Amino acid sequence: MILVSALVVFVICSNCSQGDSIWGRRDKNMRALYADDVARQIGDVLTIKITEDSKVDNKAKRDLQKETSRSTDFSGELGITTTGHNLLPRMPGFTMQAASSDKLTGKADYKDERSFVDAVTVVVVDIMPNGNLVIMGTRNRDIAGDVQDIEISGIVRPSDVAFDNTVSSEKVADFRIVSKNAGVAEPYNRQGWLGRMFDVVWPF
Repeated sequence: MILVSALVVFVICSNCSQGDSIWGRRDKNMRALYADDVARQIGDVLTIKITEDSKVDNKAKRDLQKETSRSTDFSGELGITTTGHNLLPRMPGFTMQAASSDKLTGKADYKDERSFVDAVTVVVVDIMPNGNLVIMGTRNRDIAGDVQDIEISGIVRPSDVAFDNTVSSEKVADFRIVSKNAGVAEPYNRQGWLGRMFDVVWPF
């Protein structure tokens, strides 16, 4: 009787318990243990690591010189004679000399170095027929009155996305980044209106 009673209790308890796997998610909103978080679909997020370094060093030098010299000497004799006599009277002779010189020397040197390092998370807004991801995103910072707006767009190949769901800006096609600064420091980073006016009307 004791054995039968224990068996009945075991069967009843086994029907009430729910069997589950240790790999199954208890909640559908919980992240799966081996889930792939790499952006693949519209609406997924992707982090762009911006490492833009640009360096421009242009030098141009031009040296042009032209010299012209001309000399003419006329004695007045045309040299048209017959039987030893000149058919035309002697004309007054003249001597003419002319010289000209033209010289142009120009030199230009332009050098520009810029570096932009940041990380911005964007959203996949479209998927191209070949599977490439069209991304777009913005970042706004307002720190003590200094406002910075960053806009990013481009096309990313899924194979370029790393396991941590990041991609370098160097691998983004049609990469476009716009950085706008405003606030307290903005007037100190641009030329004044009078200086800009002189740059327009100054001929040299």
